[in-house]
Amino acid sequence: MDVIINPEFVSALLSKLLEINLAGTGKFLDVVGKYIQVFRTADDMATQSGLLISPATYRTLIKPIYKRYYEFVKSKTDAKIFYHSCGNVVDLLDDFIEIGLDIINPVQVSAMCDTSELNARFGDKLVFWGAIDTQYVLPKGSAQDVEEEVKGRIRELSPGGGYVAAPVHNLQPDVPPQNIIAMANAVQRFGQYPIDL
Repeated sequence: MDVIINPEFVSALLSKLLEINLAGTGKFLDVVGKYIQVFRTADDMATQSGLLISPATYRTLIKPIYKRYYEFVKSKTDAKIFYHSCGNVVDLLDDFIEIGLDIINPVQVSAMCDTSELNARFGDKLVFWGAIDTQYVLPKGSAQDVEEEVKGRIRELSPGGGYVAAPVHNLQPDVPPQNIIAMANAVQRFGQYPIDL
């Protein structure tokens, strides 16, 4: 609620958190920055049905904080910046790209638009990491369904490069082991560049 009724407090809090994170991140990257390829960040901005806050509020309160953070990270390492946000963040992807984001995860397909459309709009600017459905296909589908899911995501998200085939979220106990094996086998079989599907 403070985001709406007390934005000055939220801004001050985020600025202080940024200061703390810059100090810790700086020490970390001074040691490992030249060795890492991916730097992970995370902050859920959406639910399955939409954003948690309006794009305007994001742009006013949160985007400037992440912009400063990403600039700092990029000054210390050549690693790609990976950002995890659950839900449908499509309306913020241009903003994420503008402030230096390289990789979006988890590509929650049960919440977002068609993945071929996603790739057409953002595939030349973002790496997609995830997208193999953990809500329906992996827990409830057959091994054949899982193979078709993997093939479809690779076909739709890999053109132009920049797709890391992976489950949307951590695999839960309701995913049958045979579906995990089917996913791994399908990624191995169909996920080698150049893609031919």
